[in-house]
Amino acid sequence: MLSANGLACERGERLLFRNLGFELGRGEALLVVGGNGRGKTSLLRILCGLSAPVAGVVRWRGDPLSKAHEQYGREMAYLGHANGIKDDLTPMENLRIAAALNGRELDIGAATAALERVGLSRCMDFPARALSFGQRRRVALAGLMTAGALLWILDEPLTGLDVEGVAMVERMIRDHVVAGGLAIMTTHQPLALDGLTPKTLSVGE
Repeated sequence: MLSANGLACERGERLLFRNLGFELGRGEALLVVGGNGRGKTSLLRILCGLSAPVAGVVRWRGDPLSKAHEQYGREMAYLGHANGIKDDLTPMENLRIAAALNGRELDIGAATAALERVGLSRCMDFPARALSFGQRRRVALAGLMTAGALLWILDEPLTGLDVEGVAMVERMIRDHVVAGGLAIMTTHQPLALDGLTPKTLSVGE
C-alpha cells in the first residue's frame, strides 16, 4: 500500500541518503534504523509529505503522494518528537479538537476510552500544562489511537515514557499491525512486539 523508490535527501549541501526504497502492505511494520544525524527523521518527514525528496517518489495505493495527498492525509497519522497538543486544553479537548480539524467527529465515549487506555483516567480534565512530559506523550498516543488511521508513522514514540508506558506503546503497535494496519517507526530503544517482526530499513549507512 505504501512504497518508496529511489529516494534521496539532502540537508544543506550534505547528502543524507540516496536510492532508498521499500514496500509495505497491510499487517506489516517497518523499523527505520541508523545513527544520529543519518536522516531517519528526514525520511519520515518525506513519507508524511511534510518535505520533498531530492529524488525518488513515495506512493500510496499506487499513486504518488502529490496525487493521493487528500486520501493519504485521512489514512495516515504521524507522531513526531513534539506531542502536538495545546497547553490550554484538557486531554479530552485536545483529542476532540484534533479530530474536528481533520474533519471527523470524536464522541466523548471514544475519547474517554482512549485516555483510559493510556492511563490518563484521573487527569483527563486537567489542562495539558499541568501534566508531566510522560503524561503529555500519552495524550499524543491517545490521539494516535483515535485518529482512525491505517498507517502510523512514529518518530521515537517511546520518548519520555516509563517502563509501563513503553510496554503500552509496544502493545498498541502490535495490535494495530495485527489488525491489518501499517506502522513505520524509529526508536533508539529495543521494541518487543510479541512475535511481530518488523522489516528493517537502514538509513545513511
